[in-house]
Amino acid sequence: MSKQPLFWAANLKLLRTRKKISQQHLADLLGLNKYKITAQESGKTRNPRMEDLVLIAGYFMIDIDIMIKTDLSRIPEALLLELEAGKKIDLAGKHLRILPITVDDNNEENMEYVPARAKAGYRNGFSDPDFIAALPRFTLPELPRGKTIRMFPISGDSMAPIPDGSHIIAQYLEDWSMLKNNMPCILVLRGGEEDIVFKIVGNHIRQNGTLTLHSLNPNYATTTVAIEEVLEIWTFISYMSKQVPEPLAS
Repeated sequence: MSKQPLFWAANLKLLRTRKKISQQHLADLLGLNKYKITAQESGKTRNPRMEDLVLIAGYFMIDIDIMIKTDLSRIPEALLLELEAGKKIDLAGKHLRILPITVDDNNEENMEYVPARAKAGYRNGFSDPDFIAALPRFTLPELPRGKTIRMFPISGDSMAPIPDGSHIIAQYLEDWSMLKNNMPCILVLRGGEEDIVFKIVGNHIRQNGTLTLHSLNPNYATTTVAIEEVLEIWTFISYMSKQVPEPLAS
C-alpha cells in the first residue's frame, strides 16, 4: 500500500509567503521560535508537536487535515482564497448531504426520472422535497435495491457512441471521497451553461480539490471543475436509447 503524500511543509511556506510575512514575523505572531518555522518549512521536523500544528493551522484558518493531506499549490486560486478566508470547504467530499427522496407504499425508495422539461430547474430544485416529489417515477428490473437511483436525459454527442437523447440511469454518491477514478458519472453543477453533465470523471479531490471531465468523443477537450462547483454526483449504472448503435467499420 503506497504512503499518503504529506504537504505540511510546502503548504506552510506557501501560506506564509502569500501573507507576505517572514519566518521571524510568523514565529513572533505565534509565540514560537523562528527555527521551528524554518525546520517545519524545510521538512526537517518529521513529527511536529500537535500543539504547534493546531496553533499554525488555526492562524491560517485552515483545517489541519487539509494542511497535511492537500497540495494547496494545485488548488484553484478562487478556492484557495475561500480557504484563507476561513470558509469550511469540503475538499474531500465527505460531509453529509441531505437528499430528498420519495418512498412507495412499502417504504422503499422510488426511482425518479428527471425529464427534459425539468432538467433546467433541477439545479435549483434538487434539494426541494416538493420538486423531487413532483418528478415522474420509473421501475426497471435488475437495478440495485435500497439505493437512491435517478434517470437523467443527456443531449449532444460529447459521449458518443452513447447517442444524443439517451437516458442515463445512475446511483447517488454521498461520499465523494469514494469516487473511483475515471468513472462515468452524472454531475449536477452549480454554475455554467450546463447544469447537468455526463462525463468520465477523474478524481483529484484529495490532491487539489478538482475533478477532470473527459468525453468519449475525442473531438471534445478535457475540462476541469472545482469541487465547490459540484452539487451532486451520480455514478453510472446503465443507459437507455431509442437509437440502434452504428455498425462497426469493416
